[in-house]
Amino acid sequence: MISLILCNVSYALEDIKPSTNTLIKKPLIERYVFDELKALRTDQQKLREDVTKQITISELSVSDRAIAYATDTINNIFYIIAAASSILLIVGLKSLKELKENNKQLVETKILELSKDFEERLVHIESKAKQRFELIVQTQEHLEQTEKVNSLWRRVEVEESTQEKLNIYDEILKISPTCVEALTYKAHTLLDLNETRWALSLCDQAIILDDNYALSYWQRARANAKLEDIDEAISDIKLAIEIVPSLQEELRNENSFDVLSKNKNFIKLLT
Repeated sequence: MISLILCNVSYALEDIKPSTNTLIKKPLIERYVFDELKALRTDQQKLREDVTKQITISELSVSDRAIAYATDTINNIFYIIAAASSILLIVGLKSLKELKENNKQLVETKILELSKDFEERLVHIESKAKQRFELIVQTQEHLEQTEKVNSLWRRVEVEESTQEKLNIYDEILKISPTCVEALTYKAHTLLDLNETRWALSLCDQAIILDDNYALSYWQRARANAKLEDIDEAISDIKLAIEIVPSLQEELRNENSFDVLSKNKNFIKLLT
């Protein structure tokens, strides 16, 4: 859910040109993201408390039932033993010693069965509790990573140094190596530094991870245009426009595509 929020915010910021309204909305968007993260953390803490409480209640309930079951079973055994002893004494089939030994074995067998059943139930409860705890820990780690990535994206927005932006993108990719947005924006920054081959490689990685992200094709088209690979550049432009038609309006404003201005296929895209 957080990733969807971040992606929506990222797409919205990319498609909207800077204006006074945008500057006003940015704090509102950030406040919205912070509120969502806070709500998720609160829900996660409540979930942990509820799970712990349910596990404790379940363990006490199982213990009570096991003890009651054992008590009732032992009482029934003694009743059976008493009845059997009376019958045996009447008919004289077994001696008192044999009866005592048989009764002892019977009681021991029943107790062992009850103990084994109780242990199996406890193991099952412990296994479920462990799974719940691991899920809580994983969710907590995911929230922390998402919050850290969100903080890095905010740093990118206010950072003026190109090199520092690249360092921040690298930090994001260390936390989330499959972040398509970070790969694409890093490629954009590298193109501004004329690191065309490097940027082209990053765009290829981003497209492999998500072949439906328009900006990856757009940046790869810029790289191919700089390398004068006209056909590939036009092909990537078409793919980007198919995914996000509004990008067609940016064709005339993109200086990287000046080399394509006389190409008939590019002219068709303009019209």
